[in-house]
Amino acid sequence: MGVTVDVHQVFQYPFEQVVACFLRKYPNPMDKNVISVKTVEEKKDESTGLIYRKRIAICQNVVPEVLRKVSILKVPDIQLEEESWLSLQKRNMAIRSHCLTWTQYASMREESVFRESVENPNWTEFIQTGRISITGAGFLNCILETFASTFLRQGAQKGIRIMEMLLKEQCGSPLVE
Repeated sequence: MGVTVDVHQVFQYPFEQVVACFLRKYPNPMDKNVISVKTVEEKKDESTGLIYRKRIAICQNVVPEVLRKVSILKVPDIQLEEESWLSLQKRNMAIRSHCLTWTQYASMREESVFRESVENPNWTEFIQTGRISITGAGFLNCILETFASTFLRQGAQKGIRIMEMLLKEQCGSPLVE
């Protein structure tokens, strides 16, 4: 079956500031679920200026304790892989991430874009689509998908709040025009 979560946000800050903030967002005391984020690959295409990054995030297992009675869910940490393609020239960053844990039972994918806002070139638009699909867990599939959908929605909103707070701390008040 699967569930999809869509998020759209406009940050009233320039693209370069928003992207720099995103890349420094975790770990952060406002979200203790993200334990670490490590860049494992980074390269720049000199002809196009495109910067490619691959990062691995280690997150706490947030599956409720009652569901962790199922042996496959009894892991302390979850690993996520994030790939990004940043074009400062086009003022666009595309991001794809997926879960590396439980791949035989679950698929979690997010696709995100930061780009210059059409409303105001000094603002940045953020669009994200996340999809979670659980298989192989029998009657727990629907329960886990419902939990995952709620967690993904809340996580996206928390991520936006953290970005807004960090942007305000690091860059001052938003650019309202």
